[in-house]
Amino acid sequence: MALGYHGKLYILAFDHRGSFQKKMFGIAGDPSPEETERIADAKRLIFEGMEIAVERGVEAESTGVLVDEQFGSDIMERAKAGGLKLAMPVEKSGQDEFDFQYGEDGFGEHITSFDPDFSKVLVRYNPDADPVGNERQLGKLKTLADWLHANDRVFLFELLVPAEPNQLESVGGDTDRYDAELRPELMRRAIAEIQDAGIEVDIWKIEGLDR
Repeated sequence: MALGYHGKLYILAFDHRGSFQKKMFGIAGDPSPEETERIADAKRLIFEGMEIAVERGVEAESTGVLVDEQFGSDIMERAKAGGLKLAMPVEKSGQDEFDFQYGEDGFGEHITSFDPDFSKVLVRYNPDADPVGNERQLGKLKTLADWLHANDRVFLFELLVPAEPNQLESVGGDTDRYDAELRPELMRRAIAEIQDAGIEVDIWKIEGLDR
């Protein structure tokens, strides 16, 4: 399968897990079955908004949802049945360093089971961060990318470049200055390092830039 993705793509992202349950429901740690159902029901409400949008004329073929297996497995099935694009997260929620939600030996089974149009990762990668940690991330991401392309699947990569303490200090602790003055070049370097590691990405989702 050729690398890349052609055409319009509008994704409603609600694959938040740890932050969603804590901020919206005040639930820390592993939720109980009853709490899980409450969270899942809230995600169903979000999805119903997407269904209404499609009923009112939004083009389903160019529109999709990014939703997690933990709280949205039934939504995944409804999205595909309704002709929407489905994106599914592969990363473990709330980690500073990328890791697989279902382990390095189990991610493929979960992707195959739900058969998403896009397999998505959220990765925090700063090229000036700990090189050992960056190498660990690149190794796992290479494993994922190779598997996805060997199985004719589309890789959606969401890149965040959080500031290192010395970088933030260099702009007087001003996060706006970091975003404007440092992050664009750091993002370029991050993408270059990821590609140089042999990680082939079909779709890049990057933070907004002013330049």
